[in-house]
Amino acid sequence: MEPNVFSLSSLSSSLLHQVSGAVVISGLLQGTLGLLGGPGHLFSYCGPLVLAPSLVVAGLSAHREVALFCSAHWGLALLYVLIPVACVWIVSALLGLSIIPLELSAPIEAPWFWLPHPAEWDWPLLTPRALAAGISMALAASTSSLGCYALCGRLLHLASPPPHACSRGLSLEGLGSVLAGLLGSPMGTASSFPNVGTVSLLQAGSRRVAHLVGLLCVGFGLSPRLAQLLTTIPLPVVGGVLGVTHAVVLSTGFSSFHVADIDSGRNVFIVGFSIFMALLLPRWFREAPVLLSTGWSPLDVLLRSLLTESIFLAGLLGFLLENTIPGTWLERGLSQGLPSPFTAQEAQVPQKSRKKADQEYELPFPIQNLCPCIPQPLRCLCPLPENSGNEEGGSSEPGETADLLPGFEEQCQV
Repeated sequence: MEPNVFSLSSLSSSLLHQVSGAVVISGLLQGTLGLLGGPGHLFSYCGPLVLAPSLVVAGLSAHREVALFCSAHWGLALLYVLIPVACVWIVSALLGLSIIPLELSAPIEAPWFWLPHPAEWDWPLLTPRALAAGISMALAASTSSLGCYALCGRLLHLASPPPHACSRGLSLEGLGSVLAGLLGSPMGTASSFPNVGTVSLLQAGSRRVAHLVGLLCVGFGLSPRLAQLLTTIPLPVVGGVLGVTHAVVLSTGFSSFHVADIDSGRNVFIVGFSIFMALLLPRWFREAPVLLSTGWSPLDVLLRSLLTESIFLAGLLGFLLENTIPGTWLERGLSQGLPSPFTAQEAQVPQKSRKKADQEYELPFPIQNLCPCIPQPLRCLCPLPENSGNEEGGSSEPGETADLLPGFEEQCQV
């Protein structure tokens, strides 16, 4: 029995290292895409009929997990909707309800301080399967993150993020995934729809809040004893959090349809086909995995990973249909020919509000002083805050302000 146990443990360790390798590859690819600025420019062609189906599918994607978590105790889950997490935590403790997974309930002597470092559990394995999984992870994470960027701006009543802000976010997420993979983590970094839903509920869109949350996460990561405290949160509370935040995402997706002409047969087909196929294909491939067999394992991993990712499929199908099926600008929700998300509403925003929105996506003031020192290849990620169009004081046509920072393309080509 001992050799078999040792062999099984060695196999599990090898698979974990391959997953870490996939995370590293995903981070490298996502960071490269961000540096090249490709996803940021494609984002300009993602109108309401692309983003809205993605948000609807994202809101529906967690219903199974929410039902599983809440089924442990529906009373606590429903109670969370009325009072904050901390109060529900206290109530569950007073009632003696400690609904925690068995694998997390066992007492473990965790140290108070621990400094992770690369290769602590051996280096990640870069195999063909890890490469295929990393590519699919990078594409899915990039699609999901772009949806989070647009959703966050909409929920905070801001204009859609410009290409340079999207590319900057993807680059930093890729860097985080590389570090996570090198530290042996099976998970990378990406924007989270539940976090964006929480921002909507709290209306806490300040960067200082994000800085504080980042510092808290670093603190938990450096202290396993404090991180262990998070495992005592009852699963119904987690289910309640996911239920409320994903409901915000879902409702925002539905509310975005009114920007376009939803009575148009073209739009009805795009919306219905994108959502239905994004929910149908993943379930079909999960129940019939034998149907997807090319004879080469890495290719099977790549195709299976992409075709079972609902958010990626919704974004991909919506993008292809929206930009290939003919339609007027007004019909597509792109008023006056502005190729940016939710532009029908943005076209009605006064010039002062546009200028304020421009400032929202600028770099923090200390970093702005370093912009002239940034290498030219990275200037598209960090454009200068001032531009010639605003300095001249002349009014511009709506089509000339498709981006939050007008003229940023000319800066990139200098």
